[in-house]
Amino acid sequence: MKIPDPKLAGLTGGIASGKSTVSGFFRSLGAQIIDADVLARQVVEPGKPAWREIVDHFGKGILLPDGAIDRKKLGAIVFQDPIQREALNRRVHPRVLEEETRLYRELRSRYPDALILLDAALLIEVGAYKRLNTLIVVYVDEQTQLRRLMHRDRIPAEEAWSRIRSQMPLSEKIKYADYVIDNRGSLEETRRQVEEIYQTFMGDDK
Repeated sequence: MKIPDPKLAGLTGGIASGKSTVSGFFRSLGAQIIDADVLARQVVEPGKPAWREIVDHFGKGILLPDGAIDRKKLGAIVFQDPIQREALNRRVHPRVLEEETRLYRELRSRYPDALILLDAALLIEVGAYKRLNTLIVVYVDEQTQLRRLMHRDRIPAEEAWSRIRSQMPLSEKIKYADYVIDNRGSLEETRRQVEEIYQTFMGDDK
């Protein structure tokens, strides 16, 4: 069921597409951001239900000495294996959804006129976009993704391709979009697109 809020939108993209940069631009203009990646880290903190379920499934070999989940080790497993990736998602996403809903209500109560963005890489894949009236997709081509990911994470091309291919292609994601931000150009060009979209939401309230 859609949330009847015209100033609530989803923001998604792909790995190394620049979604975090775009989110930061929206934040600087006054938008409130619900960051699903931050929430996903919080719900798997040691001792929490999702943490216990993940350790039961994947084993203690994915843990750091302090008991936290080693995201690199776990990522190496799930990026290579769709079945294991789905097993992880089943344990994490319901908890993230609960936190997103709680945080949305809190933010809307505190900021009744603000644009609220749900920033999540898997909005489309897990069907969460259906709850939103508007979806913004950050787009780059695959070669740009590859180049940026290799540089950012200092990983070889084969590993970078594996991570990119584990997600829905951005060429598919843009088919779901109400707005597409082309992030292949300069930061100034990207910011201009963000400002235009922000203005469409805020109008005279800006």
